[in-house]
Amino acid sequence: MTRPGITTHLILICGAIFMTLPVWVAFATSTHAPETILREGLQILPGGHFFETYKEVLFVEGGVMKKVTATTMMKNSMILGIGFAVGKVIISMLAAYAIVYFRFRLAVPLFWIIFMTLLLPLEVRIIPSYEVVAGMGLLDTYTGLIVPLIASATGTFFFRQFFRSVPDELLEAARLDGASAWGFFIDILVPLSKTMIAAILIIMFVVGWNQYLWPLIMTTKEENYTLVIGIKQIYQVLSEGGELPQFQKAFALTILATLPPVLVVLIFQNWFVKGLVESEK
Repeated sequence: MTRPGITTHLILICGAIFMTLPVWVAFATSTHAPETILREGLQILPGGHFFETYKEVLFVEGGVMKKVTATTMMKNSMILGIGFAVGKVIISMLAAYAIVYFRFRLAVPLFWIIFMTLLLPLEVRIIPSYEVVAGMGLLDTYTGLIVPLIASATGTFFFRQFFRSVPDELLEAARLDGASAWGFFIDILVPLSKTMIAAILIIMFVVGWNQYLWPLIMTTKEENYTLVIGIKQIYQVLSEGGELPQFQKAFALTILATLPPVLVVLIFQNWFVKGLVESEK
């Protein structure tokens, strides 16, 4: 290997270590007894309390929160992540399809209005969104947690650019074969878009899984908490409690919160890369 190649690999290895070291420290610390953590601080080497800590966090009520376990919170986060991702893909594909293929007069202005919503973060519209959801009686429900978030300017933009690259001859051939607008969408565009769909699904799942502010406002009962909210709540309990702080449980919950997004990206990384860089249709 040449010297520039060695230097490049060293830089990449250092970057990987820099990114993964905090996660490893959190995992190693989660496997130690609370007395060890309180006395010695963060740990770099694993301890002997792995099964004890993670069993209590995952399955014992009161092990993390008063009424719920990490398993319940992971289920809520999974429902939010999947619903968030699937909803955004469906809405984005339909919006992009209408803008690209229906060619109505206001298609371009509407697209730019949709695109401009990227400049408006959730915090800007969170009060009116909450008012609408509360007025419909959807607080503490999965519907209220997911539906207000599924409109996506980012997804609409990516699918619009993808649909515009599809040859017009496919549309003409579909018309000659008597395909309806819905048939063309389902039978031709959706199969062609599978790698793009996979990429958007992965991105949106990670974003949905890591949502904090909206679920925090939408949920008032512990059994509806997501894992990200649970991490915040347990740290608050640890800081306010009078007993020996159970920091190993907080670190264990943090590790559990990172696993599903990491696994999704690792399992579907080939589709993810193809969806972002593939140009041939």
